[in-house]
Amino acid sequence: MSFKPLSALRRGFVFFWRALDATRRTFFNLLFLLILVLLAMAIFSGGLKPLTPKTALVINIKGDIVEQSSGSVQDTLLANVNGESRRQVQLRDMLTVLDAAAADKGIGSVVLMLEDMDGAGLAQLNEIGAAIDRVKASGKRVVAWAGNYDQRQYLLASHASEVYLHPMGMVNVKGFGRYRNYYRDALDKVGVTVNLMKVGTYKSFAEPYIGNGPSSAAAEAESVLYNALWQGYTASVEKSRKLPLGAIDGMIDKLPQLMEAAGGDAAKVALQNKLVDGLKTRDQLRAMMIQSGEYDSDSKSFQQIGFDDYLARNRPKAFGEAVGVVVASGEITDGSAGPGTIGGNSTSNQIRRAREDEQIKAVVLRVDSPGGSAFASELIRRELELTRAAGKPVIVSMGNVAASGGYWISMAADEVIADPATITGSIGVFAILPTAEKVVDKLGVHTAGTTTTWLADAYNPLRPLDPRFRQLVQSSINHIYSEFTTRAAAARKTTPEKIDAVGQGRVWTGEQARERGLVDRLGSYQDALKAAAVRAKLPAGYRVAYVERESGRIERLLNMFGASAAQALTIQMKLGILPTGLPAASVKEVAKDLAWLSELNSGKQPFAAVTHCLCSVP
Repeated sequence: MSFKPLSALRRGFVFFWRALDATRRTFFNLLFLLILVLLAMAIFSGGLKPLTPKTALVINIKGDIVEQSSGSVQDTLLANVNGESRRQVQLRDMLTVLDAAAADKGIGSVVLMLEDMDGAGLAQLNEIGAAIDRVKASGKRVVAWAGNYDQRQYLLASHASEVYLHPMGMVNVKGFGRYRNYYRDALDKVGVTVNLMKVGTYKSFAEPYIGNGPSSAAAEAESVLYNALWQGYTASVEKSRKLPLGAIDGMIDKLPQLMEAAGGDAAKVALQNKLVDGLKTRDQLRAMMIQSGEYDSDSKSFQQIGFDDYLARNRPKAFGEAVGVVVASGEITDGSAGPGTIGGNSTSNQIRRAREDEQIKAVVLRVDSPGGSAFASELIRRELELTRAAGKPVIVSMGNVAASGGYWISMAADEVIADPATITGSIGVFAILPTAEKVVDKLGVHTAGTTTTWLADAYNPLRPLDPRFRQLVQSSINHIYSEFTTRAAAARKTTPEKIDAVGQGRVWTGEQARERGLVDRLGSYQDALKAAAVRAKLPAGYRVAYVERESGRIERLLNMFGASAAQALTIQMKLGILPTGLPAASVKEVAKDLAWLSELNSGKQPFAAVTHCLCSVP
């Protein structure tokens, strides 16, 4: 019998395919069986077992506190594999856990582990601080601990009943402010000309590209802003820690002498100035909690439950009349965008879904954005306007930043509520058109051609900007600013002239914005939810429904077991080769700044009208 290679190869492939298919079916059958077993255990176990009395809720915050987690579950898994993951904790989850703990008879105390907390805005910290105060008001002890506190971590810690620090640690409260990089000379050296068209005396976003330092208007505005925010910060800490007014500033002024007197012991300085209640190592903290709590023989520690496990016990309602929440967090861009960024189309679609959902009776737009595309901002504002016209109340809740485009999207609400530390306003518009005619001239590169009209190649980055095109862009910028002030005047029930007087690209704190009529009142995110429920005449116990991008199958499966995209980790951006001698953080900041020059004009339009404030509180 002759050997037939093709026939043998075919039989081998069929065998391999059947084995692969059988393995696949076995894997998914086992996974399905596991799901059935877990569901059966959940059903027949009588639900969650009550907590042992005096259980301590341990909240170990790792990473950034955010309004909305960025990245999908698949992104998270990939990041973990690559070792590039970074934890994000959603503000809503923090508030859920703290408010549940305040009412839970099984929770005897709360322990805040803060040394791994990274980024957080002042408005978010104020929200969490108020929730910590509610836990204390329920009669429960709140203990904060860290090896070292930066000033954001310490703002949270100051709300605790007791604050502890490692004996070799420090409380690094230093004040607000920043130095920005300015690139005028550098761009001149390489031959790049930055053509700026703007409306707004205080619109300082583009100043790093056209000057070597801040304008007097920008310096004035930033001074007023930072001093107001710092005053709010110190007043909050001094009230929580029962310190005399001005104690924080006084300590900073005398810090060199205080450190000298304490022999350079920063922890001792913090204790002597009543910033902390004691100096304890982690094991000493554990021993203290064992003594005051309930001993757990299994873990040989105090009886406790972690943040994620406790969050899983307090899942939101899935059905019933609701206040719908759309989170607008991040830069505002044209088109669609994932979580952590605002897309003109995608965020508009979420608002539309909330409007068309019969169970959602009112909408809260939670804004944390420095702005971006004016066109995308208007798409979002229009959807909110249509939602109000459909009879559903719209409340805007401003978080850390709701400025420029972030303010634009807030202009179609029944009520605008800001935190005292919200950065808002920045009503102004600009466009940047960089040209590199000097660069190509040095290289000996020439550009020439034929067009049917002057407009066909009016903006060519390799040629000087055509004055007629500059005039065209400036006219468009003027028009958009007029639209901005007119819409803001209508929303705030005033005149465009009065809006212009407090506009001009200037940023304000939430408190300053309220004084100038740019927001209705000061309050928290919880206040915004209550206001929406009252306007919609919802009964007590109403549901809060977050209207976000549609989750995939993996996320829906994980959500069944208490995991969620709220616990996702972001992928860190890595820079490539760094110039010798420059810190990575500095190079990253420069790269981010200069990237704007290429990104602003990479769209389909001949230029981009931008409403962005470039504002933050370091």
